[in-house]
Amino acid sequence: MIHLAGSIFSKLLSKPDTRRYPMERRPVAPGTRGHIDIEIEKCIFCGACQKRCPSNALEVSRDSKAWILNRYACIVCGYCVEICPKKCIRMNDTHHTPGA
Repeated sequence: MIHLAGSIFSKLLSKPDTRRYPMERRPVAPGTRGHIDIEIEKCIFCGACQKRCPSNALEVSRDSKAWILNRYACIVCGYCVEICPKKCIRMNDTHHTPGA
């Protein structure tokens, strides 16, 4: 019982063990893979990214100039970023908000 009371008082007088989210956000760690972004103006719609994607999350149409990413199928591996000849695809270190 005495040990419990000591533990309670020490916790009352010390700073919290957790962050006060959302006021204090954790900094993004180096190497974090958040989501894929594309500069569609630079894209030549070659389809190399679609061919390299292991989860078939990309759909590229040269005829209709469409580049579609299925975010729920994407495993954020970064292969499409590596293979893109125009370097218009990049890995962003932030995450999308749920439902967006």
